[in-house]
Amino acid sequence: MTPSISYIIPTRNRLGELRRTLDAIGDMGRHDAEVIVVDNASATRPHVPAHLASGVPTTLLQRTRNEGAAARNIAARAASGRWLVMLDDDSHPTCTGDEIDGALGSQPSNVGAVMGDIRLPGPGRREAGGLPEVFVGCGVAIRRDVFLDLGGYDRSFGYYAEEYDLAARMLLDGLRVGFDPVFSVDHRKVVAGRNMDLILERLVRNNAWVMQRYAPEAVRRKEIRHIRARYRSIAIKEHALGGFGRGLVELRDTIAAQPRREMPQHAFDRFTGLAAARQAIALALAQRPGAIRSATIVAHGKNESVVRHAIAEAGIALLDTPDAEAAADMLVIGTLSPGPMIDAALARPVDWASGRLVLPWTRAALAIDRAKAPAPARAA
Repeated sequence: MTPSISYIIPTRNRLGELRRTLDAIGDMGRHDAEVIVVDNASATRPHVPAHLASGVPTTLLQRTRNEGAAARNIAARAASGRWLVMLDDDSHPTCTGDEIDGALGSQPSNVGAVMGDIRLPGPGRREAGGLPEVFVGCGVAIRRDVFLDLGGYDRSFGYYAEEYDLAARMLLDGLRVGFDPVFSVDHRKVVAGRNMDLILERLVRNNAWVMQRYAPEAVRRKEIRHIRARYRSIAIKEHALGGFGRGLVELRDTIAAQPRREMPQHAFDRFTGLAAARQAIALALAQRPGAIRSATIVAHGKNESVVRHAIAEAGIALLDTPDAEAAADMLVIGTLSPGPMIDAALARPVDWASGRLVLPWTRAALAIDRAKAPAPARAA
């Protein structure tokens, strides 16, 4: 019988973390799933039991070199599940097997991927990546047929921003990226093996590749300049200017060879989160007719300029003065990254309850409602 879910876990030289992830999946209870681990040429072969404690079967695929995120493509071809649940070796679902089955099984056919609610260690901390229709690779479920039809992850990316490239191709094919906070994931985000110079090298190169490939021509150069400035700032903070510089050199040498598939403006607006922000602002205005003439940004973050653009389009005065928070009719969270957006709202319960606080992506409210609801009792 074909399983509904295939958990896909690439790993390299983190035996203890992989064991913790497998144990956590085993604790989800018996459900219609399989686990496929892809070892990216670890120094020591990982031990993977034939079955987890729950009875879920496992498969170990060995690679002779580190193939980065493209190892997920190998696992996807070997998988049998209708949904590929992409994890890292230091991330695991915190929902039950029944919960994840229900969350994925209820998705409309035009949803190609479902983002999970990804939490980091410590209270009030979620994963900082992604956008309303761009998922994070350590906690996303993707339909297997969609993943394979689109060719999976582009192996030239290695790691970092490969999700943006795949999400862009999904949108161009008329698919949606969904979100269900019932599908919850803990990302332990282990620092072992993380090289900040290599990370910044990949981030600036790969994100600029994405814009070169998909951004409308009218904004392509501007978007690439913004990426360079953003990651230079991060490189300074992380003492990784050497890696950032190497990324710029690689970008210069490779940018002209990127396959161009320009997004129509409406698709690009979904890709950047502008469509989500417009919808959220319009809903806020409809719920408080005539009461909102001014707004201010709180909880600054990723794609804040897009949020500001949506506010300005709606004809709302944007206040940036020291007393703006007290004076504004509306407080708008200034990040389009789902995790920090949710955390920011949960940190402002009074503003949220009053209706004065607006999330620039309405579906984030599902996670806030779930966080405030009593936890369901679990069978022993």
